[in-house]
Amino acid sequence: MERKALDAEAERGGLFLAAISLWEAQMLHAKGRLELPLAFSEWLERAAAPRMLTLVPLEVGVILALDRLPPSFHGDPADRLIVATARAHGLPLATHDANIRRSRSVKLWKPRRG
Repeated sequence: MERKALDAEAERGGLFLAAISLWEAQMLHAKGRLELPLAFSEWLERAAAPRMLTLVPLEVGVILALDRLPPSFHGDPADRLIVATARAHGLPLATHDANIRRSRSVKLWKPRRG
């Protein structure tokens, strides 16, 4: 259900991705924790194509949002940047990360019904 909803968002031009997530995907693949049906470079070019999503860069607004994260938010730098990116741009975040979900520091994405 989530995959179909994300695909539908992509078709509407409604997907946004924090630029740091590209680095995270590369790290996971390099460590063998992200298995892909094709070469990483080809997968990344397809997955991050402008017709699929809008990349959200690391910029001043994200750093300011990072500075405003609650002190209790966990210390993983990539997670902190992903949450700060969502907060800076008022975007809901699609994640299964338990630490992020428990933190209640960002609005979570929910698939549209129907």
